[in-house]
Amino acid sequence: MSIRNIKGGLVSFENHSVPQTSKYPSLILLFCSFLRMGITAFGGPAMIAYLRKMVVGQKQWIDGESFQDGVALCQTIPGATVMQMAAYIGLKLRGVRGACACYIGFGLPAFLLMLGLSFAYARTHELPRVISIFSGLQAVIVAVVANATLSFAKTSLKSWKSVLIALIAVGLFWIMANPALIILLAALLGMLLNSRQPIAHSAPHSSSMRHATIPLLVFVLTAAAALALLYFYQKELFSLALLMSKIDLIAFGGGFASVPLMFHEIVEVRSWMDAPTFLNGIVLGQFTPGPIVITATFVGYLVHGLFGALVATVAIFLPSFLILVGIAPWFDRVRSSPWFTRAIGGILC
Repeated sequence: MSIRNIKGGLVSFENHSVPQTSKYPSLILLFCSFLRMGITAFGGPAMIAYLRKMVVGQKQWIDGESFQDGVALCQTIPGATVMQMAAYIGLKLRGVRGACACYIGFGLPAFLLMLGLSFAYARTHELPRVISIFSGLQAVIVAVVANATLSFAKTSLKSWKSVLIALIAVGLFWIMANPALIILLAALLGMLLNSRQPIAHSAPHSSSMRHATIPLLVFVLTAAAALALLYFYQKELFSLALLMSKIDLIAFGGGFASVPLMFHEIVEVRSWMDAPTFLNGIVLGQFTPGPIVITATFVGYLVHGLFGALVATVAIFLPSFLILVGIAPWFDRVRSSPWFTRAIGGILC
C-alpha cells in the first residue's frame, strides 16, 4: 500500500482518501475481525444483528444509518445477505480491497469446514450408521427449510397482489418450469401490479465506495478470463462455474432462496446427484457457519473433487459480490426508480 500525499490530515491510499482515525482499520484487522465472526456465524440472517453489534456498537466503524442502508441494499440484490453485508462494510471502510478482506474472512471458515465434511462424506456415506444418521437429519432439514420459507412469507406477502404472485410462482415450480423464467415473470408482475412505494433516501456513500469502478472492472475482466480458461481446460468445470453463477444471480431473498434453484438444476435437470445426496449436502451446510449456499462446495467436491469444490464456491459467491461492488455507490439513484422497486417486490414474493 503506497502513500501518495499527505494534505490537511488526510492520507491518500491509491485514490481513496481516508482520515487517520481508528474508524479506518487496516485490511489485516478487517480480515481477522470477520474471520473470527465467520467461525461462529451460525443462524444465517440472524447474524446481521451480531454484525451490527460489532461494527456499529463495539468498534464504531460505521454508524447505524449507514448499516441500515447496507441491509436495504443487500436485501435488494441477489446473494446471501450476511455475506453481502460483510462485503458492504469492507467496501465502505476501505474500498474494494476492504470488501475482499471482509468477504473472504467471513466466508473462509465455512468453506474449509464444508470441504472437510465433504471429504469425510465421500468416504463414509455408504456406511450403514452414516446412512441412518443422515436419514433422520434429512427430515429435520426439510422442516428447517419449510420454517424459513414461512418466516420469509410473513415478511414479504403483505397484500393480495404479493400473495397472487407467490401462488403463480408456486404453481410454476410445481410443474417444474425454469426457475430463471419464474423469477423474470415475478419481476414483470411486480412492475405491473405493485403500487408505488415511498422512496427512502439515505446518507451519501463514502469516497471509498465511489472509487470502486476501476477495481470492479479489473475483477470482472479477471473473472471472464478465468471462465475462458476453464472452458479450454475442462468443459465440465466451466459448466459447473456457469451453473453456480446463474444460481447466484437469480437467488434473490437470501441464501435459502438458492436451495430450490440448486435442487432444480443439479438434481432434476443435470442429474449430477440424487435428491437424498443433495439433502445430505444441505444437512452439512446447516452444521457449518455461514450461509446455506456453502452447499455449493459439497456439490462441487462430489462432482469434480477439490478443484470442483473451489470452482463451485467461487462461482456461487462472486457474481453477487460484483453486483454489490458495482451498485453500492449508486444505490440511492437505483432504488429511487419505481420500476426497480416494483420488480424487486415481485421477485421477493
